[in-house]
Amino acid sequence: MKLTIDHLKKSYGSKEVLRDISFSFESGKIYGLLGRNGAGKTTLFNCLNRDLTLDGGAFFFETGEGRREVAAEDIGYVLSTPTVPEFLTGREFLKFFLDINRESIPNPLPLDDYFESMSIEPEDRDKLMKDYSHGMKNKMQMLINIAAQPNLLLLDEPLTSLDVVVAEEMKERLRSLKEGRVILFSTHLLDLAVDLCDEIVLLSHGVLERVDKSTLDDEAFKDKILDVLREDGHA
Repeated sequence: MKLTIDHLKKSYGSKEVLRDISFSFESGKIYGLLGRNGAGKTTLFNCLNRDLTLDGGAFFFETGEGRREVAAEDIGYVLSTPTVPEFLTGREFLKFFLDINRESIPNPLPLDDYFESMSIEPEDRDKLMKDYSHGMKNKMQMLINIAAQPNLLLLDEPLTSLDVVVAEEMKERLRSLKEGRVILFSTHLLDLAVDLCDEIVLLSHGVLERVDKSTLDDEAFKDKILDVLREDGHA
């Protein structure tokens, strides 16, 4: 399976943020979407999630049975700032999510199995989420997206503000999830992209460019990438 983006465009007024993007992403890989703050990474994700209307182009899955539309249930989206219903406990939230998605998750695991998979301690599972740390809220956001088993998982800088231990746990979990799905992981941190991702894609000046990881051993080329990431801009 591939996610194919075909001539996608998005502008805000006179500012062209995404310029005629065409690219294919294969399942079974984590793609690091690398770009400076303001390069348009979140704009691209919001287009794929259909939170924004495209100004042109399309995107779709290519499978052994042909081309098909990307449906809402295909997509999981983890925001950089986690948003969870703080008036619920972690257990209540997970149960509610599984209940309303029972048709697309026909054989859910026991609740505690999900919590175990994200290393959420038993004493935290029945706490109100308003008392959760940022990292715990991020884990819950990741957990429900993992439970949904999406074909396309969009991760918008989910590790940036986490402590080292939680970030390492998240990275290992993501590596175990990539089989059979496309994972796009946005970041402005080159070292994180190199460490976690199978492929690196640079978003700069509104276009996507594949980066050969082997060229990052070349200091001149690496400096060129870092210069791009340091550029000023807003999107």
